[in-house]
Amino acid sequence: MNVTLIGDSISRGYTPVVTELLAGTAAVTRPEAAGGTSGYILAMLEEWCVKASADVIHLNCGLHDIVRLYGPHKSRIPIAAYRENVRTILDTLVEFTDATVVWATTTPVNGQAYLAQTGLVCKEDDVVAYNQVGVAVAAQLGVTVNDLHGAVMSAGRDTLLRDDGVHYTEAGYRRLGQAVTEAIRSV
Repeated sequence: MNVTLIGDSISRGYTPVVTELLAGTAAVTRPEAAGGTSGYILAMLEEWCVKASADVIHLNCGLHDIVRLYGPHKSRIPIAAYRENVRTILDTLVEFTDATVVWATTTPVNGQAYLAQTGLVCKEDDVVAYNQVGVAVAAQLGVTVNDLHGAVMSAGRDTLLRDDGVHYTEAGYRRLGQAVTEAIRSV
């Protein structure tokens, strides 16, 4: 089985765990570049997924979309545009690949820690709102959802996050990698 992981730097952190846990069962690949916004993933979709021959594509995007680079009230990718991007991404994968597609929710953030480290606004409320949109689109298209947000929250968000409020400790990436592996095995 061939598995392709698409996502932001969080996916880069859990990829070694997934690779380890699926050793002997699946070949796990991930583009070297981090996924970035939903718009960037959409632009790279053909190269990363459509031309590849994956049996399972596990992907997420949203963390880069919600960061408020343009002031405290404007996300990088507004939620309406995010909805359309996610719909186009999932439609494209379902229509133009033979892969089973798994949509993963965006992982939790500690907005205060992120602001202190970067000077940028990234709110947990936005993560929840964007996740609701992504999950709704996936449900409409019959795409399996992997609740990475819930996996982290149930284990204790702040015990798994690094000081930057966004990236994870080794234990956090282990938890995420296990959740991704379970989702892949379930499909």
